[in-house]
Amino acid sequence: MNEKPYTSPLPDDEAAVLEDSGCSLVLYNDDVHTFDYVIKALVDICRHTVEQAEQCAILVHCHGKCTVKQGAYSDLLPMHSALLDKQLTSEIQE
Repeated sequence: MNEKPYTSPLPDDEAAVLEDSGCSLVLYNDDVHTFDYVIKALVDICRHTVEQAEQCAILVHCHGKCTVKQGAYSDLLPMHSALLDKQLTSEIQE
């Protein structure tokens, strides 16, 4: 039996792009900001619809955190910084 080793069907540079898109922007709960403040921030910064932002705010409140966006680290970094500028606690997880 002659088995070939597995090789990715994608060139290395395309595979790296796929790996880079596996990051998550996580928003954490606090006892300071109102639902409306968090919802507006998610709409303005993460380009959520109002409904998406409301659902994320509820999940953050109930579970202590919520992944609010997924994508490449380079795309999430400006959103993370903007959330921090609004005194919201977030982090990018790989």
